[in-house]
Amino acid sequence: MFRFGVVLHEPATRRAWVEKCRRAESLGYDTIAVADHLGMPAPFPSLLLAAEATERVRLSTHMLNAGFYRPALAYRDVASTDLLTEGRLELGIGAGHAQAEFEAAGLPYGSGGERVDALERMVAELRRMFADPAALPRPAQPSGPPIMIAGRGNRLLRFAAREADIIGFNGAAAGAHTGGLPAFASRAEMAERVDYARAALGERAGAVEFNSTVPAVVITNDRRGALERLAHHAPQLSVEERGEVPSLLVGTREQIADQLRANRDRLGFSYITVMENSLEPMGQVIELFR
Repeated sequence: MFRFGVVLHEPATRRAWVEKCRRAESLGYDTIAVADHLGMPAPFPSLLLAAEATERVRLSTHMLNAGFYRPALAYRDVASTDLLTEGRLELGIGAGHAQAEFEAAGLPYGSGGERVDALERMVAELRRMFADPAALPRPAQPSGPPIMIAGRGNRLLRFAAREADIIGFNGAAAGAHTGGLPAFASRAEMAERVDYARAALGERAGAVEFNSTVPAVVITNDRRGALERLAHHAPQLSVEERGEVPSLLVGTREQIADQLRANRDRLGFSYITVMENSLEPMGQVIELFR
């Protein structure tokens, strides 16, 4: 079984936002997510409107920046949103990576280790408050929303293996960049990271869901040509290697469906999240699984 999510991040009027959310649900998406970045819609009010506009999809933050919030204030927003969406919330949470956003918000950026420290404190405090009957408001889900933690480094993956209900893999390659953004890792590199996480999970391995974020979905009959045009996403890889990258879904609907099955069988990626610009193309692929 697969779950499919889409991150909606382009600002819109109320009517346009409602229409986007309803379109996502009609296409068969299981989750509507909202990013936590300056210049994009604020996650919690946007998710509440998404809940009002839809019937069955779950709602997710992708990913809440732990450095932007004090734990008690984050708890209030998370618990209120889960309560008012009747338990449809999933909480994606991360350490934050955009230094310019911290500076624009007047917040210290800190080293990578310090940001992970803040993430660990946030998750520990949220877990404590979810379990405390005296902490108000109470979330609709008794143990609080499922938590997704994403990353690629050893420390983050070990932490996610201990604490997360869902582990997210963003597909970034270590040390490789393109246009200021991380380049996509090869399938072999991703497999190594997945194997590391599985080893860290131990007995929890069967209980934790693996999520893959896919920034590019291209439906085409000219797969090789499209992969050549996507070279900027992974310039360090050959066209053939690029065709195996889990973060790039390129080809006919059937080829993409086969790639998703192969990624699930080898890497365990059963929960796939795409960006808003892939809403319609991925919807065509989802049709094959319903």
